[in-house]
Amino acid sequence: MHLHTKALVLRETAYKESDKILTLLTQEQGKLTASARGCRRKGSPLAAGSQLLVWSDFILYEYQGRWSVKEAEVEREFRGMREDLDKFALGCYFGEVTQTLALEGLPSPELLSLILNSLHALDRLDRPLALIKGGFELRAMCLAGYEPVLDACAVCGCQPEEPRFHLREGVLHCARCRSEVGDGVSMPLDQGALAAMRHVAYGDPKRLFSFQLEEKSLSAFADVAEAYLLTQLERGFHTLDFYKSLRLS
Repeated sequence: MHLHTKALVLRETAYKESDKILTLLTQEQGKLTASARGCRRKGSPLAAGSQLLVWSDFILYEYQGRWSVKEAEVEREFRGMREDLDKFALGCYFGEVTQTLALEGLPSPELLSLILNSLHALDRLDRPLALIKGGFELRAMCLAGYEPVLDACAVCGCQPEEPRFHLREGVLHCARCRSEVGDGVSMPLDQGALAAMRHVAYGDPKRLFSFQLEEKSLSAFADVAEAYLLTQLERGFHTLDFYKSLRLS
């Protein structure tokens, strides 16, 4: 069986002397694993298209239940992202989160669109990295079934003057209603950060990054988006740790 598809390389693992095992997010079949034999040899026609976070046109073939790469031609390599270590590290984090959320063999067009748009933002858009990162994280949670409730306080139904966001419950609440929400961490927001969260969760995904925030609001938005993702997925990401180490150095 042959499959002609465009796909993004989410992960690459060196195998034997010259091969790679690739995790791909394809248009037709969602996430799948494929071996790229000989792609690490000098001059291999598969080398460029089998790189991490490259969007390529693949021809795959299946034999005994395993996929292999027959052809791989680069469609977009996001060069502006690849040439900046901070941006590339953040892109790798996006890839690891996407790999975690995508299901084997199940098409995920919205998730694929999200990571491609996020890589495009890193590559071409003049936006703060914290804004792109927070937008990706919160939107990814919405697509994974963890869309937060942000329209009003989950307890009293009012528009909070001092908004807070409960990470475990995924709800907005007033500072005065904190005791009614339940155990767990509740993080403060300001009105700018709350507006940004509503834009990401409820707005047009094609305009995901089309907002601006002052530094204080951006920090609150970014902190909540990251904490919400880590809380809901109940795990950390080594790519996130590496990205943070770069930002501190």
